[in-house]
Amino acid sequence: MAVNLTNADSVLKSTYLDAVSEQLNFNTNPFLAVIEQTSNDVWGKDVKKAIIKGINNGVSAGDEDGNLPAADKTNYYQMTATLKNLYGVIEISDKAIRASENNAGAMVNLLNSEMENLIKASKYHFGRMLFGEGNGKLVDIDMADDENVYVSNTENVEKGMIVDIVGESGNVIVSGIEIKNVDSEGGVILNYSGSLQGMGVGQGCYLSKHGMVGKELTGLGAIFGNQQYLYGIDTIANPWIKPYKKTGVGAIDEIDIQTAIDEIEKRSGGEVDFIICSWGVRRALQKAFSANKIALPTMELAGGFKAMSYNGIPIVVDRFCPQGTMYLLNSKDFALHQLCDWQWLSDDDGRVLKQIPGKPVYTATLVKYAELMCSRPNGQGMLTGIAEA
Repeated sequence: MAVNLTNADSVLKSTYLDAVSEQLNFNTNPFLAVIEQTSNDVWGKDVKKAIIKGINNGVSAGDEDGNLPAADKTNYYQMTATLKNLYGVIEISDKAIRASENNAGAMVNLLNSEMENLIKASKYHFGRMLFGEGNGKLVDIDMADDENVYVSNTENVEKGMIVDIVGESGNVIVSGIEIKNVDSEGGVILNYSGSLQGMGVGQGCYLSKHGMVGKELTGLGAIFGNQQYLYGIDTIANPWIKPYKKTGVGAIDEIDIQTAIDEIEKRSGGEVDFIICSWGVRRALQKAFSANKIALPTMELAGGFKAMSYNGIPIVVDRFCPQGTMYLLNSKDFALHQLCDWQWLSDDDGRVLKQIPGKPVYTATLVKYAELMCSRPNGQGMLTGIAEA
């Protein structure tokens, strides 16, 4: 059977969509795999979720013939966040399609290659977003010269990325620059035709994924950050909503972890059931426990991920977790609110493969409208300044 655009379009819709959705939802990140994905609390373009401050005071003990306790007003607060637009795009040239017309295997290989690259890139960026502030930040800039910027950590930047340079006020200073190279000394070489001197690029600025300033999921960086507003709630006027944070931990041990868990559960009534840390923190933790002749057991998580276990709580490592940091979380307080699961964008006749105007190239776009929300920020915790091993 000859392979054509119609066949390829049908295969993308019937075969690849479910497989790709499964990969992105459950194999991107062990934390994302345990988070509920739901269409609840989605109202139009926003997520609106009511939370309660404190406890109902309309409960008491009294006399046999006395007055019943007065009903007490419950303090409700509404969290609000706008759904983010998440896209994944593949491109196939007309030449490649025509070359595969009489070879179904070649077309399958072509589609497999495109989808694998899409999944790889999507996992990278969605995994990164879970730890971000929602502003697209990849890394803070320490200093800059004519063509280069220098950063203290290169974990989030890769050669070939297209980035923007964002100023302290959140304005884009330079847009759409390709990262030409990344070296181990923290230098990021940009493919910029002009000079960065005199443009205000330096400490206080940051690199962002191109076009994604303020458009990413609200990740852990926002929940544990210093922004005044979180999901529309003023954190200065309502400090009860803030998560637990301990800085300058130094050498970590079991007491640090248990103290944080106790404080989190005491202040929120929740239960820590998921721990995320950096590679260096995991090594430091293993070193501390092995010094006391204790071997942390391992466990298998949803999505096939493996993790160490502390009192039944999984400890997972993530490449995007900041250095010297450990998050102690209640996964049940998080949800990925969405209009629907991943879908192909289609035109009026239902086709998902469409020609790019003026080019011999066809493109297909996956889309998901979603936002990550934590309904109990004060039930989460973070240890920073941990000495890595």
